[in-house]
Amino acid sequence: MKYAELGAFLRSRRERIRPGDVGLPAGPRRRVPGLRREEVAHLAGASVDYYNELERGAGSQPSEQMLAALARALRLSADERDYLYRIADRPVPVQGGAASHVHPGMLDLLGRLTATPAQVITDLHVTLVQNPLAVALLGDHSGFQGPRASLVHRWFTEPDARRLYPEDDHEGKSRSFVADLRAAAGRRDADDAEVGSLIRTLLRVSPEFAALWADHDVAFRRREDRKRLVHPALGPIEVNCLHLFSEDGRQRLLWFTPAVGTDSAGLLELLAVVGTQEVVEPAG
Repeated sequence: MKYAELGAFLRSRRERIRPGDVGLPAGPRRRVPGLRREEVAHLAGASVDYYNELERGAGSQPSEQMLAALARALRLSADERDYLYRIADRPVPVQGGAASHVHPGMLDLLGRLTATPAQVITDLHVTLVQNPLAVALLGDHSGFQGPRASLVHRWFTEPDARRLYPEDDHEGKSRSFVADLRAAAGRRDADDAEVGSLIRTLLRVSPEFAALWADHDVAFRRREDRKRLVHPALGPIEVNCLHLFSEDGRQRLLWFTPAVGTDSAGLLELLAVVGTQEVVEPAG
């Protein structure tokens, strides 16, 4: 019963949420308010048996990734998320990492964007959560940990990270990533360890990044950005990428719409049929 408080806390948070709050139909014959256990398990990507054990205060210690998924499924506030980690004997994640707290309002908007690819990322291009169509369009980013969680890091250190974009666009994307990173660094504290470590690592391992960083270009991504993407099954897709920024600028909700004058609308509709594209992990 080591995690009895953890189970009680999860149960209390589950019971306060209405199905409509997380994009689920209310349905008939709900005898009590709140979500069912199987619904929370589905939203968090866990098995029903495993989630039942957590609510009983039994079973093994949940991983940090599972705690992050539960915090998002239950729409926890930042204080509630921190408390969840502490009673599970896990360190509270630093803001900006792959397990960063996503504002419930952004999660609500993401849940309503069911017909278009959408995801929430940090200002360092760490993907926090994706809807199924974003996974199908961009690949599943949930497995990247540590420095590799940042797409900027992967872009300058792993050739496979560039497969999503036509080769003709790589130079422009590199410049855009570096200018956006400099803008993000300027908005953070001067002694911010996360952005400082990312910049120092890239300066050391990537001559391309070092040369672009020396240009001192600075520019946040525009709120609307036209992109050419290369899907492994559907081929080139031209989309508009729209950005909604959090108040502090550290998180962005991105959603993708077909570019006018192209056949991208039909291709995006096929994403649900094609399913998740494979993200190739480099050797080692």
